[in-house]
Amino acid sequence: MTQGAQEVEVKYRVDDLGVLEAALAQRGAHLSAPAHQDDQAYAENGWTYDHPKVGRSFARLRTQDGRHLFTVKRPVDNSMACMEYETEIADREQMHDAVTLMGFHPTVRIVKSRRTARLGGMTICVDEVEHAGAFVEIERTVSGAESGAAVQVELDAFARSLGVDLVRTTDTYDSLVRAALTPA
Repeated sequence: MTQGAQEVEVKYRVDDLGVLEAALAQRGAHLSAPAHQDDQAYAENGWTYDHPKVGRSFARLRTQDGRHLFTVKRPVDNSMACMEYETEIADREQMHDAVTLMGFHPTVRIVKSRRTARLGGMTICVDEVEHAGAFVEIERTVSGAESGAAVQVELDAFARSLGVDLVRTTDTYDSLVRAALTPA
């Protein structure tokens, strides 16, 4: 594999968005206006949620503000440390057909409201995810040669330094939404 960009993130469930927003503002991170994101997740044919994600490719079609983005991710260290490639596309339906032709199947639709801020090389995303709740993601893009797990330790230390009641999750949004929609 050639060395490319790796998106590394940590994610936390948030009970009180107001407290989180205040803590972020104290650090100089001011959140953007909300953006509506409509994502369709895809997995390689043959992959199911009881299989590991590391080493497998996953795709996503996102629509936000009338723009369509196609993303492919391949988890490296864990499901939140991924090699990632993304490009804008013109036609979401045609891309859906192309993705399925390439050997992927649709898994879960993720609809959320996202507000973002940048701080010290990090991107902070505050998300309200339909069926799953409120979350904060803290991410950095690093070279493919860096350890995603080591970067996650640094990002977690920042999150904990905010002094906000956060519950860390290692699940991706597709897994969280799927779990919320699956009957017990």
